[in-house]
Amino acid sequence: MSSQRDKMMAGELYDASDTELVLLRRQARDLCKAFNESMDAQTDLRRRLLTDLLGSGADTAWIEPPFYCDYGINILLGKKVFFNFNCIVLDVNPITIGDNTLIGPAVQFYGGTHPLDAAVRRSGLESGRPITIGSDVWIGGNAIICPGVTIGDRAVIGAGSVVTHDIPADAVAVGNPCRVK
Repeated sequence: MSSQRDKMMAGELYDASDTELVLLRRQARDLCKAFNESMDAQTDLRRRLLTDLLGSGADTAWIEPPFYCDYGINILLGKKVFFNFNCIVLDVNPITIGDNTLIGPAVQFYGGTHPLDAAVRRSGLESGRPITIGSDVWIGGNAIICPGVTIGDRAVIGAGSVVTHDIPADAVAVGNPCRVK
């Protein structure tokens, strides 16, 4: 029988109140809190906190606090990824971001989702889908990236966009819903 964490990572319905998942989220929140309070602290401390929080890429990432995530360990960053202030990453599945990607302020990555059927939703089960962002992407401020989305290399996502479908490489896409221009 699969653990709730295994179900979560497989994109299946899972129980988020599972003890292991609650503990992992609490650890991530504690690390985010310490990171967010370290704004004036030395860079070495901030780097250690990011290394403890993220699945990969902390060694070259630049993240402006405040930063929030569900688990952190499912955030996989390439080299030189930049997050501006006030970003949120709901990483119930892998959130993979390629090299040299720029993420504007208040961008939100929603890897988690809930069942469409109300009876199943009432049961407390939820699921998620991975998000993949290519290299050299620029995501404008206040954009929302929905579960299961892939954004290709060198794409530009306009500020305030709600990305509900895949965006190809080299595209400029804007709006709600986000569309290629």
